[in-house]
Amino acid sequence: MAASYAQTAFSNGYEFSQGTGYFLPEYPFVSPAEIAAGETSHHSVVIVGGGLAGLTLACALAAQGVQAVLLDEDNTVGVKGASSRGICYTQKSLEIFHRLGVYERIAAKGVQWSVGRTFAGADEVYSFDLRAQGAYNLSAQPPFVNIQQFYIEGFLVERIAELGQVDIRWCNRVTALEQDADGATLSITTPAGDYKMRADHVIDATGSRSPLRQWAGATVTAKKGDDRWCIADVRFSKRPPVERHTWIEAPFNENRAVWQHLMGDGVWRIDYQMAPNADPDQVSREDVVRERLARQFGSDCEVEIVWVGPYAYRSECIDRMRHGHVFFMGDAAKVVSPFGARGGNTGIADADNLAWKLAAVLQGRAAPALLDSYHAERHEAALQNVLVTARTARFLRPADGVEKLFRSAALSLARQHVFARQLVNTGRMAIANPYTRSPACATHAGQSVQNVAFEWADGSAGVVNDLLRWAGGRLLLLLFEAPGRAALQHLQALAGAAPLRCVQVLAQGDRAAAREHVRDPQGHLRGACHVAGHAWALLRPDSYVAATGADIDSELVQAVATALGAAMETEAA
Repeated sequence: MAASYAQTAFSNGYEFSQGTGYFLPEYPFVSPAEIAAGETSHHSVVIVGGGLAGLTLACALAAQGVQAVLLDEDNTVGVKGASSRGICYTQKSLEIFHRLGVYERIAAKGVQWSVGRTFAGADEVYSFDLRAQGAYNLSAQPPFVNIQQFYIEGFLVERIAELGQVDIRWCNRVTALEQDADGATLSITTPAGDYKMRADHVIDATGSRSPLRQWAGATVTAKKGDDRWCIADVRFSKRPPVERHTWIEAPFNENRAVWQHLMGDGVWRIDYQMAPNADPDQVSREDVVRERLARQFGSDCEVEIVWVGPYAYRSECIDRMRHGHVFFMGDAAKVVSPFGARGGNTGIADADNLAWKLAAVLQGRAAPALLDSYHAERHEAALQNVLVTARTARFLRPADGVEKLFRSAALSLARQHVFARQLVNTGRMAIANPYTRSPACATHAGQSVQNVAFEWADGSAGVVNDLLRWAGGRLLLLLFEAPGRAALQHLQALAGAAPLRCVQVLAQGDRAAAREHVRDPQGHLRGACHVAGHAWALLRPDSYVAATGADIDSELVQAVATALGAAMETEAA
């Protein structure tokens, strides 16, 4: 399979943005074998949609040795004729990409940033440095990397080709889906003809205009906004600071909001808020955009326009993220306003969540009921992200009356008082959503674990992702205190009965009681696992805490069963 993509290999020296638009790579169409054979094939996993979420899922499955088919109706990454789309990628997403083997490519092409500044008129009313915050400062990955979305998608295609396992089929458009008790049947059209395919599990990653929702009978709760924006992707002769700058009331944009970010290739993304009744064609005309840029950066600043275009958004969330054999993820599951980078990043997290569960079930390590926890966990995250971004949208375009009065008061107070700055809402930056109602996590668990450093037994450096790779898709038990002989025997029996790997975590100067151990001299690993005084933490392959405990007893046995869906299976029976 790798040979099919040799002619489209990526390199960090190649730029898709060349001054007159984005030039996306084109992948070859290969006629499916089903057409020539006149047969309906059968696959365990079929992913529909080759965008950010679909490709992340495909890459994660390939990394765990799971075969799958990915169908995409186009022959490229990104969207032809569209902008760079998503640009801000969170630490959690970067940690996922590190585990998948694409982070170094992203870091080489993208731009790291941690400082954000917010202005109202000429006054700076709020600023932050994410590196100084405990939620970000210990990971091996930075708080954010800005990079055009199609680059990440391209790197994922490249990595999937390296790993094998996944058959990416370009120019394969799904035209119908039918489900029965045993699986789903997909009807597919291609330039070479039509064919059908059977699947045990279908993942819809087709985006916000998903046709699979209707075919599967899914319902959506939606709210359309009237906020209008215009994107300008540009290069400058004068380089602004490499920071996230936000204006709530920009004097150079008729006192409406503006965002300013640097991306890869020296291209800046400028988002301008427009009047609600603005004509999309008018506001995105090149001469109008140049006037707007000149007001912001000065008439003497030379500007090269890479891409420009208007956009609007809506908030919506699917009511169930699983319908029979169909799972929904990314924008097919929820759509949010772009504030706080909670769109594409949550699609990446959707994929990471579902991938390990599919792998565990298909490879016999977990009960099928584990797949039901996908909805419980990711729907909670989707609802939270819709709520958070909707609040930002209302702050940036408040309704007349109380909302506008509140914003004016918040801005006035924030200029002078630190306490009021938390009221200024230009986007609550995306985080790794906790799972507080998950049937696959014990009480007080469901927290993400940062990719922090530790020392292997030989003194070499490692990070949490290294431990997860070592665990090979199994649960990872970290022991923060030396177990006694009886506890060791109990652990050996448990590891023999369940897909579990165990490692002892030693503080500085401790002696190892177990053969497999690492050192945590600064306590970062303990802190990342959200334990204090507990003896163990059970980590899932997606770097979430499944459970913690003080004693190695029946509590741990139950936690392992719960994390693998066995407890849910028993309850369902």
